[in-house]
Amino acid sequence: MWSTGLLILFFGFQTNYEQGIKALDEKRYDAAVENFTKAAADDPHDYTAYFNLALAYSLQGKDAEAVPAYKKTLEVKPDLYQANLNLGITLLRMKQSAEAVPYLSSAAAAKPSEYRPNYNLGAALLGAGEAGKAQQAFTTALAADPKSPDAELGLAHALAKLNNLSEAEGHYRKAAELNPAYRNDLLELGSLYEAQKQAKEAIAIYQEFPDNAAAQERLGVLLVGGEKPADAIPHLEFAVSKSPTPANRAALATAYLKNNQPDKALPLVDQMLASNLNDFDIRMLRGRIVRDQRKFAEAAQDFQLAAKLKPDSPQAWSELAVSLVLAENFEPALAALDKVAALGAERPGHVYWRALVLDKINDRKGALSNYQRFLAMSNGQNPDEEFKARQRAKLLERELHK
Repeated sequence: MWSTGLLILFFGFQTNYEQGIKALDEKRYDAAVENFTKAAADDPHDYTAYFNLALAYSLQGKDAEAVPAYKKTLEVKPDLYQANLNLGITLLRMKQSAEAVPYLSSAAAAKPSEYRPNYNLGAALLGAGEAGKAQQAFTTALAADPKSPDAELGLAHALAKLNNLSEAEGHYRKAAELNPAYRNDLLELGSLYEAQKQAKEAIAIYQEFPDNAAAQERLGVLLVGGEKPADAIPHLEFAVSKSPTPANRAALATAYLKNNQPDKALPLVDQMLASNLNDFDIRMLRGRIVRDQRKFAEAAQDFQLAAKLKPDSPQAWSELAVSLVLAENFEPALAALDKVAALGAERPGHVYWRALVLDKINDRKGALSNYQRFLAMSNGQNPDEEFKARQRAKLLERELHK
């Protein structure tokens, strides 16, 4: 990894320096550090002593110690190619991409057609958020070595950062062709397509990974979102069989529901609740499932629990109110509707339900008032309910004026 071109660059018969070279050759790096430190102290202007000291630290994996030695080398011998290259690589290893850029830029300028300085410069620029310049550096690296999977992948990442996903895909695929270990990076591209709302392209990628549970889960979710729940189910069933996470189970349950298979969805939801009784979203999902099965009293219990978990959730109180009305449990239904109103979330539909409840308990005055309020609020948004409300309001007015 490291450039060793200066190992033979020493002058005279400096004992400490010669011992350092011998120690490096024999991979006795602690001894090399000790001897080159002494050699640099003997002659502070000998850049080769600093360079080899830095190299010894690097070969020990002591990057933090190597950096100042490489910098001292460049103070004594500015624009030394090997020092700029090794220092840039060391800073990259330390995840200091922005600081690595100037050193690798100098190395690339010194050898503009070589692979290593340009590839590492591309990596530094990408890490520093300069994707456009990184694209140029990786392109130059590929010109020097057209069969480099690392440069292909680097270029793919740069193009992806520039939101040029269609062009990036070709380089992701080329990197995987050159090195099969990079094939899974296509999944990253799939997630980027998802983020850009390019579901078709993401689906095509996920379909290439039939044995990857995460890919199959995302494929299933996208198919459900595209109103293809029947197509999604096999993929989500596989994902759950390999990785029964709450997210995978929830996605499969949603697919079952959209495919009109609530009986298959409910056991999954119960499994999720068994491990987390206080999950608001799952509790709400269970309530909707049993409500759609016309088990209104059971649904009300779920929505009541959800409302306890999130007392400020208009959605929970609204669902509770409707389930209670359908279960003909009218007094608690009115209390739930009151809570919706107190949260500032009352909509025309809530007023309509309130009118129905008051009508059911023979509060004709209250029912009439709320039918009229519903008609004023709805104003053509709910034509079927408005027709019913008008007819019922007329009857109630006649009864009240007898």
